[in-house]
Amino acid sequence: MRTALVTGSAGFIGSFVCERLLRDGFKVIGLDAMTNYYEVTLKQRRQARLLQSEQFQAIEDYVETPGLLMELFEREKPDVVIHLAAQAGVRYSIENPRSYLESNIVGTFELLEAARAHPPQHMLLASTSSAFGANTEMPYRETDKADHQMSFYAATKKATENMAHSYAHLFGLPITMFRFFTVYGPWGRPDMALFKFTKAILAGRPIDVYNFGDMKRDFTYIEDLVEAIRLLIDVAPMRPAAGEDVSAGDSLSPVAPWRVVNIGNSDAVQLTDFIEAIEDATGLKAERNLMPMQAGDVPATWADAQLLKTLTGYSPKTGVKDGVARFVEWYRDYYEA
Repeated sequence: MRTALVTGSAGFIGSFVCERLLRDGFKVIGLDAMTNYYEVTLKQRRQARLLQSEQFQAIEDYVETPGLLMELFEREKPDVVIHLAAQAGVRYSIENPRSYLESNIVGTFELLEAARAHPPQHMLLASTSSAFGANTEMPYRETDKADHQMSFYAATKKATENMAHSYAHLFGLPITMFRFFTVYGPWGRPDMALFKFTKAILAGRPIDVYNFGDMKRDFTYIEDLVEAIRLLIDVAPMRPAAGEDVSAGDSLSPVAPWRVVNIGNSDAVQLTDFIEAIEDATGLKAERNLMPMQAGDVPATWADAQLLKTLTGYSPKTGVKDGVARFVEWYRDYYEA
């Protein structure tokens, strides 16, 4: 039986990843600080579902706690590490940047140091599509330069990519970085647009639509994302041989067993179409409060997910109408709305 360590295990993505690994026969150690960035009861209920399995162990603590991960790696010797714990949210990073420094930068450092001492077979770390920043040429490709992040959140995640590359090179750690594109679905985060829009529409309140609705996002359904992560676990990158062409996709580094992989639906959906999908699912019309672009945000995201398909043979495929309908069904059941 393989052992997987999942940080951020009570989070939206983390809880789905843990469920999938448990179904596939892994022993799963979940680490989550249960922070109050959004309602803790939602995290507790996600974790309660995981604790129904005898193969799941929950640890409540912060990834940045000095020595915590070192002790955990020494004791459990995880075969696979999936690092999802982070302070998320573009807008909140303007209000409280220190929390991003501590969780995202220091937390990832603690993880890399633990892996240096007790190397797993494969480490998979979450980055973000926001790392592409001010890039305007789309769809985004993993090989595109990404030097101009638009928010401190994105800057910290790009920094973790660079940190991970240095450890992969220096210590031979096989590392895959994910760049997620607007993940949504049941049990999602309350600070995300789908959650906020659905809550407001069902309550008869107006929704805030930024950039006057002229925005596009590559919306990725949670189960598609988890399938991609699960398949990538078994295709760890290898260090290229001297002079080897890295364009084939096994590694995106000429010196390290390291890569970045986009996980997106490969479809830039207009925000107005996304709102219409919520209206269709709820049977209600939204009152739209049109507003200018928020600081740190970008007008569009769009993934080129060909590398994911090359590595795994898989492409996300859930359309927005189906995915939104599943979320609204869950929301109504969960909140009895």
